[in-house]
Amino acid sequence: MNLSVIIPIYNEESNIRSLYERLKKVLEGMHVSYELLFVNDGSYDQSLYLIKGLSLSDSQVKYIDFSRNFGHQVAVTAGIEKSK
Repeated sequence: MNLSVIIPIYNEESNIRSLYERLKKVLEGMHVSYELLFVNDGSYDQSLYLIKGLSLSDSQVKYIDFSRNFGHQVAVTAGIEKSK
């Protein structure tokens, strides 16, 4: 089974690491193939920097970066379109 987890992000720098660690723990326990697809929805904090760092150290982490905030629904739709 392949699973794509789409995660819209807007100025969530303080939550990204914890969310990533919790998701990894749960997904690894499920013994499935998965990807974590972060969608940076125009954040102006360090969210994108943190997501890029995760993607460099974990091949299961992917990201989309929007130039500005388009809203939650657009971010989810973009994630669905880009997911495996």
